[in-house]
Amino acid sequence: MTAQREWFEKDYYKVLGVAESATDKEITRSYRKLAKEHHPDANPGSEERFKEISAAYDVLGDTDRRKEYDEVRRLGPVAGGFGGGGGAGGFDPNSFRTEDMGDLGDLFGGLFGRGRTRRQRGPQRGADIEAGLHLAFSDAVKGVTTSVNLPSDTRCSTCRGSGAAPGTSMTTCQRCGGSGSLNDNQGPFSLSTICGDCNGRGHLVESPCPDCSGTGREKSTRNVKVRIPAGVDDGQRIRVKGRGAPGQLNGPPGDLFVVVHVASDPRFGRSGRNLTTKATIDFPHAVLGTQITVPTLDEPVTLKIPAGTASGTTMRVKGRGVPAGTGKKTKVAGDLLVKVDVAIPKTLTPQQRAAVEALGEAMASADEEDVVA
Repeated sequence: MTAQREWFEKDYYKVLGVAESATDKEITRSYRKLAKEHHPDANPGSEERFKEISAAYDVLGDTDRRKEYDEVRRLGPVAGGFGGGGGAGGFDPNSFRTEDMGDLGDLFGGLFGRGRTRRQRGPQRGADIEAGLHLAFSDAVKGVTTSVNLPSDTRCSTCRGSGAAPGTSMTTCQRCGGSGSLNDNQGPFSLSTICGDCNGRGHLVESPCPDCSGTGREKSTRNVKVRIPAGVDDGQRIRVKGRGAPGQLNGPPGDLFVVVHVASDPRFGRSGRNLTTKATIDFPHAVLGTQITVPTLDEPVTLKIPAGTASGTTMRVKGRGVPAGTGKKTKVAGDLLVKVDVAIPKTLTPQQRAAVEALGEAMASADEEDVVA
């Protein structure tokens, strides 16, 4: 789903619970409140809601992207301008607000004799792009700085995106006079169309750049460095501002969204910022107590098992989970949660059976003495 289509379908203001006229501070305040309430560490099971809140803030928290989002949402239901009650056949040409409709306003305004000269195509922001990144479990937990390779169009390094050969300049299109559009007068109506000579740019490249053939772009593979924060979740999207597709006519580039795919680890699982693992001990050690060695993301540590530990008991190793981050909610490292399983043998040697029977008789005798006492 493209960003523009997603913008049509999702009301980010509603997601963050703010009005469309909300200030930047109000949007940030609401985001922080919702992110705290729905963060997976504090509210397990709310991962999707947290991602939705983060996606909304990615747009509304950025001034330029918020303006673009508002413009896309405003121009989306263009068909709503039809069906008025004024002109012939129930159509009122004055119902079109050409000052709000951009290029469409120019077209309809020109069609009914009240348009203005179509403006030239100016710099246009590049599209947002998405790339997948596969990480090892330990890299996702600890955080890592890595890179992704992106096959894409980039601004031509020879002409710097202008399309003109070095040392040459662009000339005004003679056919449209630099307006980028042509007006076809049909009596009381005037139809405005894009100039075919300059493709709406208003200027021509007399000497095209030899490396990009005048397009202003060239094919290449970009290597984009990405910093992955400690504790990133599988499926999480990380925004890298300004590293998306290049803009047209020297417009600003879009953003890059990296979708993280975290590999599983045979030793560990995750529960928020805590890591989980299992340790198995035999029955005598569960009864008498022991010390065992458990793995961590770094070196193994020794864990003391108290006497009388029951199977299924979870023990905590402080600070051996997801490392502390730089955010307000990640300044404290997570823990390693060790679930202890007591192994019960299915078969016994005669000597083992005799020892277990003797233990059972001794425990029964102790219970009887307690009752008599």
